Amino acid sequence: MIEKKWIGHEFPACVLAIERGRLQFFAKAIGETRSVYTDPSAARAAGFPDLVVPPTFLFAVELDSGALDRVVAELQIPVAKLLHGEQSFTYHRPAYAGDTVTVRSTVTDIYEKKNGALEFVVKSSRALNQRDELVAEFRSVIVCRH
Repeated sequence: MIEKKWIGHEFPACVLAIERGRLQFFAKAIGETRSVYTDPSAARAAGFPDLVVPPTFLFAVELDSGALDRVVAELQIPVAKLLHGEQSFTYHRPAYAGDTVTVRSTVTDIYEKKNGALEFVVKSSRALNQRDELVAEFRSVIVCRH
């Protein structure tokens, strides 16, 4: 059983310098063909300072940092019983190649269903750029099945 004492727990901040090549690779991987995501000249011509960060890319900040691994380890969730339940994003402003994004995450809820056969951990995150401007908020739900 995942202890409710973890509600409110804040994890160490995750920091990612957003590199142009990484954005181009990500855009290709998700099938994004719009030039503002793949061509720096086209992005500038469209009025952006550099390549625009594609939707869902910021989730990579936490994955790269090992934040999910920390959640699983600290809450003692057996990896063999782990499921990704849900992911949602709210965008406040664009991020671009060359930005540095810091993500801070907090466990905001823990609950169960089916008499404890399924446990849910809700994690909320905020991503800020190097100017401390809110770029995005995202929420993920991790499911532990027993």
